[in-house]
Amino acid sequence: MAMKWSLAFLVLGSFSLTMAEPVKTGFADWDISPDIGMERPGGYSKGYHTQFHDACKARAAVFESGEKSTALVGLDALFIDERHVAEARKRINELTEIPRDSILIGASHSHSSGPTGMIIPGDVDHASKLVQDLAYEQSSSADPIYIARMIDGIVAAVSRAWETRSELGLVFGSGSEESVTFNRRWKMKSGLTNTHPRPGNPDMIETAGPIDPEVGVIGAYDESGELKGCVVNFACHATTSPRGISANWPWAMEKVIRGTFGDEVVVVFLNGNSGDVTQVDNASSIKRISGDSEALRVGGSVGAEVVKVLYKIAAEARTNDATVDSKQTVLKIPRRKASPDRLAQCQEMVKKKPTESTAIQEWVWAKEIVILDALTEKEPVRSVEVQTIQIGPAVFISNPAEYFCEFGLQQKAGSHFHFTWPVSLANGCIGYVPTTEAMGSEGGGYETRLTAYSNLIPEAGDQIRDKGIELANELEPDEVARGLPSPPFSAGWTYGSNPPELE
Repeated sequence: MAMKWSLAFLVLGSFSLTMAEPVKTGFADWDISPDIGMERPGGYSKGYHTQFHDACKARAAVFESGEKSTALVGLDALFIDERHVAEARKRINELTEIPRDSILIGASHSHSSGPTGMIIPGDVDHASKLVQDLAYEQSSSADPIYIARMIDGIVAAVSRAWETRSELGLVFGSGSEESVTFNRRWKMKSGLTNTHPRPGNPDMIETAGPIDPEVGVIGAYDESGELKGCVVNFACHATTSPRGISANWPWAMEKVIRGTFGDEVVVVFLNGNSGDVTQVDNASSIKRISGDSEALRVGGSVGAEVVKVLYKIAAEARTNDATVDSKQTVLKIPRRKASPDRLAQCQEMVKKKPTESTAIQEWVWAKEIVILDALTEKEPVRSVEVQTIQIGPAVFISNPAEYFCEFGLQQKAGSHFHFTWPVSLANGCIGYVPTTEAMGSEGGGYETRLTAYSNLIPEAGDQIRDKGIELANELEPDEVARGLPSPPFSAGWTYGSNPPELE
């Protein structure tokens, strides 16, 4: 099915052929900000937070229809490990009626959030002292104190949303924001593909992949017409990085939406497939802005599009009839690993840390190979959860990867839902998953580098894509309508039916 979202601002019709039942919807968020001095995630070495900019949150929306219920959690975090997802789901299920496999927890990939990785405590306890030092002392690592805070916040947000759910009027729509995102991978004259070749590089030929400009929106209104919350889907790395602890550009998106509809609106952000999509325009001839200004440019633009989508849907078209359903499965996908010769070279290299910048970079990549070897010894095959969540005419297809944007467009084309919204870094983290082309002879770039973070076989992306489409098409979408029909024609506007008057 071809993509149909560009001009669509559709709402669920009360005549749905699937006999949808009334939905009870609830929203809540919870502060999960890290402390000053905690690690700042997002790199292959340690960095620390020194100041505060805005709150990181767990943002939850719950939907209950008949015997089915689900929760969508948008997390202001770099990622969330599947073990922490399992703990949060278990506790949520104990406090609510939401099944564990109907809970989607998607991380925004904010590089200015709390320490959820890259290494999880205990991951290499089985390895040598050298490997443990490389992983725990020389790499970005999760903080157990913060992990407990994050899980508590997820549970609190979902529980609060569940306790306060009511029959809100739902609307579904999508818009387009194509001016703030760019594919960061470029085909080069060398015949390979580079990530961020930088503006002015004379060897750049063309971008090596697409963007996805769709801004997907579910809005929920109370009886007085007040917006209580919304779910937003958009694909872009959260790497604008205002100075200090921050939700990153989703902070500015929330700022615009709340500035329009009120400070109590809960904004649940679920990042699309943005593994190769960022806010950085490598072809620009203008000096790049950064920090707050960049966050406001990206988040403000996306937030403004959300406002436009919501305002274009008539108030009379709101409904609380919608099917709520979900599907979930776990794929088993092997890791790829370094050759014995390369591993031996890396093991020798990491024994002494260099001081020169170029050598330090090579040391970092050697460190990653050595840690990967230890991780592979313990877990040679990764468990990869693929999940679909249906809310009326919309379906969310999740994956636990920094998944390339092209896969999301393919899932949208293969789904029979009118609104198909991919969610990356959801329910776990398996690192970058590029296309098979990116892993081929003319591929390359940062995302294809073999590291402890990114290491699945080249076919992984295709397997995840196909399973997501399959699960989505096992669900039956609700019918959609364009709101209330126009009244029958009776007569034209008499003021406008005259011929031109020249004198």
